[in-house]
Amino acid sequence: MTDTHWTFFSNYAHVLVYLAESPEATLREVADQVGITERSAQRLISHLDEAGILHREKHGRRNSYVIDTSAHLRHPLEEHCTVGELLETILSPDRVRRLERDHANYNARMSS
Repeated sequence: MTDTHWTFFSNYAHVLVYLAESPEATLREVADQVGITERSAQRLISHLDEAGILHREKHGRRNSYVIDTSAHLRHPLEEHCTVGELLETILSPDRVRRLERDHANYNARMSS
């Protein structure tokens, strides 16, 4: 019997894909969609934030997330690829372009 519960992407990638589609998702929503605990979702999002792959924006008690599609993947085997290129394998090119615009707008807000 083979193990049928593995996937090609890590939970980091799953979190990133879900936040790319739902940038205002709560930790509970992220956790439910990815199949992890809220604590794990919080830890993964913190790691992605610390790595500069995504940025959190506070809106009252809620967060929204902005993804840096130009950030490079971290493992030596795939560091020549960007987050945007990874997301383009799963999401539509239009969605990835919107993420790029969102990140440009975020940078403009942070620099003013």
